[in-house]
Amino acid sequence: MKTRRFSSLNVTLLAAALCLLSSTARAQDTDRTDPSMTNTPPPTYVIRGAHVVTVSGAALDNATVVIEGGRISAVGANVTAPAGAQTIDASGLWVYPGMIDAGTNMGLAEVESGAPGTIDTQELGDMNPNVAVFWAINPSSSHIAVTRVGGVTSVLSMPSGGTISGQAAFINLAGTSPREMAVAPQAALVVDFPRVGGGGGFAAFLAAQQGITQDALSQRDRRIDELRRIFRDAEAYGRAQDAYAKDPKSVPRPPTDLKLAALVPYARGERPVVFRAERERDIRNAVRFADELKLKPVIIGGSEAWKVAPFLKERNVPVILDSVLNLPLREDDPYDSLFENAAKLQAAGVRFCISTGDSGAHVRDLPFHAGMAAAYGLPKAEALKAVTLYPAQILGVADRLGSIEQGKIANLVVTDGDLLEARTNIRHLFINGRQIPLTSRHTVLYDEFKDRK
Repeated sequence: MKTRRFSSLNVTLLAAALCLLSSTARAQDTDRTDPSMTNTPPPTYVIRGAHVVTVSGAALDNATVVIEGGRISAVGANVTAPAGAQTIDASGLWVYPGMIDAGTNMGLAEVESGAPGTIDTQELGDMNPNVAVFWAINPSSSHIAVTRVGGVTSVLSMPSGGTISGQAAFINLAGTSPREMAVAPQAALVVDFPRVGGGGGFAAFLAAQQGITQDALSQRDRRIDELRRIFRDAEAYGRAQDAYAKDPKSVPRPPTDLKLAALVPYARGERPVVFRAERERDIRNAVRFADELKLKPVIIGGSEAWKVAPFLKERNVPVILDSVLNLPLREDDPYDSLFENAAKLQAAGVRFCISTGDSGAHVRDLPFHAGMAAAYGLPKAEALKAVTLYPAQILGVADRLGSIEQGKIANLVVTDGDLLEARTNIRHLFINGRQIPLTSRHTVLYDEFKDRK
């Protein structure tokens, strides 16, 4: 039998790889909540003397917030502290509800370019309603700690690809497993609504010049028909399952179909369907499609939502704006059309919220997106609600998150100033009633290299 020999170069490379893996693991470990924190009941905290911005009501000066069992048990000016509570002196500080980004791939994408093994945002195939990203979320992602130390405590993590991308998960940004992080594991269905450019007259000529042919239009219509068919099949599948459940002796058991079973609550309008649509015509088409099938639509993107604001208001369709800092879609649109998008929707009475639309690295910039909207006409109080209460309402979790109220989950941010100001610092952070260390990959690297000469 031959003995395998390793060269000195191979040994050196192997040792270097092991060191790299070890250092990466240590760096990621600094981003994670201490696992022992999740094995014990959450401590009781009393935050005293703060300016409390409840968001859902009037702000309170020199107020106290009590956190017990992971929830807000009391908030007000005259609150008695429970015995044995840990007290935080917040004199001169502000308390806000944690911010929510309703349009991310958080936990699904680590290194977007150069490392395909770190990307898990989509599956093969065009119709994947049974795909739930909840099971793929990486709680050790470095993006999580970087994001939460900026005051973002919850996100909607969404799949991508295909026509029906799958089911998005609403998660808190703390925990050692997806189960610990989950607020709503199947919060919404994500649909990239079929679209194509073109129109009549001169627009048709331009479409032809851009390669938008009748074949492209026919393909768009065919994809919409396929989408319509699967929703109708799901609704029929749900009726068949209900009939079998009521009378299993005389009604034959329907054959199991995982895709249709996953679609049933969305086809019945019980959970929101998030339609990706940017242009005016695509927004109208998506909403009309949802009306036809009696779905519960939410538009994400909405770059031209301001052009159809009365239409959206009439049908009570909310919009997740994820393009506040982008350039306009059309060259002849005003440069500030996307900056003003939120203000115009708010003035028209359209429900909306603001998102970064980022996969992870820049979700921490969420307050700056809201701040830009405030600088271009959106009332400041509305800008704050657009990243706290409004996304919670749109996604159906406002009974648990989005404001500082008794009984809600204690996702709180204590700051030394206005939450939407770039100069504001986070002093204390709570998620699920647990105080989270204000450390991340960024802070670790800063401490490591700040004194290097």
